[in-house]
Amino acid sequence: MKPGDLDLAGHLVLPGLINAHEHLEFNLFPQLGRGPYPNATAWARDIYHPECSPIREQLRVPKRVRLWWGGLKNLLSGVTTVCHHNPYEAGVFGSRFPVRVVRRFGWAHSLTFEPDLAGRFRKLPRTYPFVVHCAEGTDREAAEEILRLDGLGALDHRTVIVHGVAVNSETLGLLRRREASLIWCPTSNLRMLGRTVRRSVVFSGIPIALGTDSAVTAPVDLLDELAAGRRYVPAERLFEMVTSIPAKILCLRETNDWIAVRSSSQNPLQALLRGSVALVVIAGRIRLISPELARQLPYRVRRRFQPLHLEGRAPVLVDAPVRALRRAAVRHLGSELRLAGKRVLS
Repeated sequence: MKPGDLDLAGHLVLPGLINAHEHLEFNLFPQLGRGPYPNATAWARDIYHPECSPIREQLRVPKRVRLWWGGLKNLLSGVTTVCHHNPYEAGVFGSRFPVRVVRRFGWAHSLTFEPDLAGRFRKLPRTYPFVVHCAEGTDREAAEEILRLDGLGALDHRTVIVHGVAVNSETLGLLRRREASLIWCPTSNLRMLGRTVRRSVVFSGIPIALGTDSAVTAPVDLLDELAAGRRYVPAERLFEMVTSIPAKILCLRETNDWIAVRSSSQNPLQALLRGSVALVVIAGRIRLISPELARQLPYRVRRRFQPLHLEGRAPVLVDAPVRALRRAAVRHLGSELRLAGKRVLS
């Protein structure tokens, strides 16, 4: 499928978006915790009670099902590639999964929850980026994490810091010298910590990509995060934070993935924020299409799609087993499902 294969009058064709930070299996969850917290460790210790509601019921939903819902959350916002910050699930992230999931990278959760972070970094192929939660807080403990990471020998041009809220003038200079990169999740930061990355960091010139995190800290999709980022960053650069910059940071191979947004605007960011994602094509295959555009498809192609409608988003058709996924989730969570905070209407 190429842009010329359909009549896309009234639509703006754009490259597929990249969500640089996500935990796919946690997007049916509600937001957890009552911030602000001094750091992510304090948040984790406060919210992690798997024997209690709502975590108990959420974890009863099969992980495969939860991962698929996370993929759909991203697909609906025009995302074609996701960097999932948890183990790669080869049995799930195949050709039928809604979006591409980055595989060629190394990761650790954080300095607190990864006892052999330095070892994982040393074993990493030289061409792979290394992604780690770091400086996710507002206190001294969080501020010292960049220095600790450097002391372990795990801070260089491959290192990708997720969050970086506690980065200050001293550690910003260190990040520059080591040629490290940053993934920014503004809503997650504001909800958990009451603050996000300093403007001096945002405008420092270091490579910065945008990510959503998951619904447990931020019930948002990438379109919501673009709207949040617009308060801090000019439109042109913000669009690069979900396209060319994460592609470079994550060393992604070039793809021909593309989307079409229903909009009268020719400005990519305005179209995304004011229009609606009407078509998503990944590896030449339609993964999402609006009911209007679907009328142009032969019946044998249309029949593989199922309807999906989220609160606040236009109804679409997706190449996914939505009915089965809904049944599997409702069995444990009840009839009112929310995907990244938005009610699943159909």
